[in-house]
Amino acid sequence: MPPHIGAMASSPQPPIVGIADFLADAVEAADFPQAILRFRNDRAAAAVGMDGLSNDEWVAHFGRFRPLPGNLPQPLALRYHGHQFRSYNPDLGDGRGFTFAQLRDDQGRLLDLGTKGSGTTPYSRFGDGRLTLKGGVREILATEMLEALGVNTSKTFSLIETGEPLQRGDEPSPTRSSVLVRLSHGHIRIGSFQRLNILDRADEMEQLTRYVLEQLYGEQPGDAPALRLLEQVVQRTARLAASYMAAGFVHGVLNSDNINVTGESFDYGPWRFTPFWDAEFTAAYFDHQGLYAFGRQPQAIHWDVVQLAIALVKLAPIEALAPILDAFPQVYEDAFSRAMLARLGVQPRSDADDLALVQAIEQGLATHTVGIDRFFFDWSGGRRRPGPYDHTYTQHFGEVETMLTRYDSARTTDHPYWADAEPCSMHIDEVEAIWAAIDTRDDWSLLHKKVAAIRRMGEAHK
Repeated sequence: MPPHIGAMASSPQPPIVGIADFLADAVEAADFPQAILRFRNDRAAAAVGMDGLSNDEWVAHFGRFRPLPGNLPQPLALRYHGHQFRSYNPDLGDGRGFTFAQLRDDQGRLLDLGTKGSGTTPYSRFGDGRLTLKGGVREILATEMLEALGVNTSKTFSLIETGEPLQRGDEPSPTRSSVLVRLSHGHIRIGSFQRLNILDRADEMEQLTRYVLEQLYGEQPGDAPALRLLEQVVQRTARLAASYMAAGFVHGVLNSDNINVTGESFDYGPWRFTPFWDAEFTAAYFDHQGLYAFGRQPQAIHWDVVQLAIALVKLAPIEALAPILDAFPQVYEDAFSRAMLARLGVQPRSDADDLALVQAIEQGLATHTVGIDRFFFDWSGGRRRPGPYDHTYTQHFGEVETMLTRYDSARTTDHPYWADAEPCSMHIDEVEAIWAAIDTRDDWSLLHKKVAAIRRMGEAHK
């Protein structure tokens, strides 16, 4: 059995903080016909004292949802609203997931174990509350790759195949089903505040604001908690947007109900990594206007944060909120420079030098003569290694090479990864090949091999 929360670290931990009644409804997990363990993230489990669970215990908790000792007695489906592709929708909430447990990691942070595909809830509307097995596999790949590239992301904790045939309009059906558990730094969304604003519940919004500050940020609320909350969300979400861009990642659905106030990325549906620096590259086939295209992600996240500020007018004057909100573009620009230099593996210099270097890299990548992953692989540590793209680099990255002579490396290149012929990437063809092996032959070896390769790349980037 997993240890009680107080035994998860060497020093005593604060008790679990339950989710307020006004934020959630108690629900029951679906009773699945099967529970076949397909993926368990022992690296993440070790951080919360659960890596010692047997497979049978793991399945009992994360496939059958037997409560963890000393934890939430029943799963909770969160309530929230949100803008979906800029249209306000009050009919949201956890429709195929719930918060199963709260616990603290080895750093004392309060974390949630949340589900995807665990059955219907009061917010399922016309959905079946299920998750396709392919969707679960895709989420493993997304979270592993983003974590390796330094993006603040939820962790795919568990994936269990559930034995139900599902009908879906966007993939061959019937298709296999699964239930996923993610380890996340909270599940409070911008949409959580929007709901309380629309319902005119200022007292509950103040309670939620204090909860986020105290339990998720580890701060005392102070005299102006709403202002401090917005400051934190601006900083955290601007860094998130910057890290998406440096990773070449397109989330696909940056609705306000998908933006966590901790600045942690989560909930991966139609995600993609763009092969080239293409501002118009989209991940979702239904994003016909390109609202959440690669190059528009910072503006999309900023727009969502504006919706939080609108909600917080219940607690603070707009004259005080507006200057905090207006800082987002500069915070993003600074974070973007840091994220690009971190992926390149060089030490920052001055703001002006760093901005000029990053702009030159963007201009070179925008020629589409070399892929994003290939560029950062070949220039790791700030020095170009010889290879098949020498002519391209001479022609399109000469200014970058000149600038980099003034930069010091922040990374050793003695890890074996840097001697590979190709960088580790995660593009759609490989995603589909990994799924095809599972779908047609029940061959999981490509998935496990890819996860190992991604983690190896992550080690090389440290």
